[in-house]
Amino acid sequence: MTTALKSKIVESLTSVLPIALIVIFLGMTFIPLDTGAFALFLVGVFLLIIGMGCFTLGADMSMLVIGEKIGSAMTRSRKIWLIAFLSFIIGIIVTVAEPDLQILAGQVPAVAEKTALGNYLLILTVAVGVGLFLMVAMLRIVLRIRLSVILIFLYVAAFVLSFFVAPQFRAVSFDAGGVTTGPMTVPFIMSLGVGVASIRSDKKGQDDSFGLVALSSVGPIIAVLILGIVFKIQDTSYEIAPPTEVVSTRGIFFEYLRGFGNYGKEVLIAIAPILVFFLLFQLFTRSFHKRQLVRIFVGFGYTFLGLVLFLTGANVGFMPVGTEIGRTLAGLWGGWLLIPAGMLIGYFVVAAEPAVHVLNKQVERMSAGAITSATMKRGLCIGVCGAIGLAMLRILTGLDIMYILIPGYALALILTFFTPPLYTGIAFDSGGVASGAMVSSFVLPMAIGACDVLRGAEAIMTQAFGCVAFVALAPLISIQILGIVYKRKTGKIKRNFLAVEDRILTYEVD
Repeated sequence: MTTALKSKIVESLTSVLPIALIVIFLGMTFIPLDTGAFALFLVGVFLLIIGMGCFTLGADMSMLVIGEKIGSAMTRSRKIWLIAFLSFIIGIIVTVAEPDLQILAGQVPAVAEKTALGNYLLILTVAVGVGLFLMVAMLRIVLRIRLSVILIFLYVAAFVLSFFVAPQFRAVSFDAGGVTTGPMTVPFIMSLGVGVASIRSDKKGQDDSFGLVALSSVGPIIAVLILGIVFKIQDTSYEIAPPTEVVSTRGIFFEYLRGFGNYGKEVLIAIAPILVFFLLFQLFTRSFHKRQLVRIFVGFGYTFLGLVLFLTGANVGFMPVGTEIGRTLAGLWGGWLLIPAGMLIGYFVVAAEPAVHVLNKQVERMSAGAITSATMKRGLCIGVCGAIGLAMLRILTGLDIMYILIPGYALALILTFFTPPLYTGIAFDSGGVASGAMVSSFVLPMAIGACDVLRGAEAIMTQAFGCVAFVALAPLISIQILGIVYKRKTGKIKRNFLAVEDRILTYEVD
């Protein structure tokens, strides 16, 4: 256990260190940071490294194991109604208390003001959207329906609906799809797909093991758009919170102490429904023996500890620095430094997402090493690099988000006809995975700070929001292109092998 934890921490160190060094460099050159904010950031870096290490170990020991077992058990029952019902319930359970979703709901007061439910109106809407579309995703695997067909239909529906909501609400709707699939939902939902596909004996079972996160990401987009139409949400605003001022080591201690309390409560609420569902599953099926149960409970402990440390470090340490970087860069050379700085940060920030590590390992395992973690990481980094550059360009130019999203998704959907099915599922899953906690707590505040300086607070909802949607879009294109390149290379190798084999046979005949 100690060796495994050390390995995970070293892995997380290599992921977090580049983004930390970039911020330190910027703080010493272009962006002189306040001493208190810088100290908060350094503590946050330490917590991110330890937290990500604990989380990935915990996910391997608990969330992935449980999800695969539940997925295979559901499929083995051969009861369509049971698979649909349990998928719907699981989707709601793993979404309703997702920490990233709580943050997004608190930033859209126009929705909270519509009913007595307050912020929970948006949370429940997103949860129902995930539940419904996770149900569709599971049935797709069982009924063997091509993923690209469903994705084309759903994204066309989403873009049609987007023209019936206020422009200020479009960015929030598409951001909801990326925010929903956070560190709690991704490991569990992905492992469900692996479990369901493992029961199938056909060759396409492996290809269909991916795609659950993709459909679970588009569900919230459609659900939130429908919410905006039903309640006729027009006036959306964003209130910028004043920066936290820390002047002593005692202030740093108490700031993080409050963070541990707040995020500890959120993570506990997020894990509790999954734990209860697992206990009920074990009670009825007796799928795990005693030693496995002990390992799973230890894994839950690591998952809880890791997420609390990670979210506290990201939100207390990284968020203020992200806002300050955005504000300062926006005031230099007309703000054009935002684009290269954003691209550089985007390249490395995706590697610091906990769920990305889970996805990469799952892809490597399911493809039997044909698609390595390093290859996946490189494809994601390149995609997110371009996405953050586009997000910063949009703030500078005031370009409408639909001018980027419509051609972007059109290209992604066209590529599905030329990409191997396995890569299509992985690519659309990657979109939801890449737009996680680090994007919400570091990149989005950076965009908000820049937008506040360049365009004023009233433009934040239309110009700053949407960067999460761009991050969710970019891997759809970059990973599918990677799949096309891989297909051509393997095809060329196969043709060369057949040519050599043919020459050998010809020689033997002669």
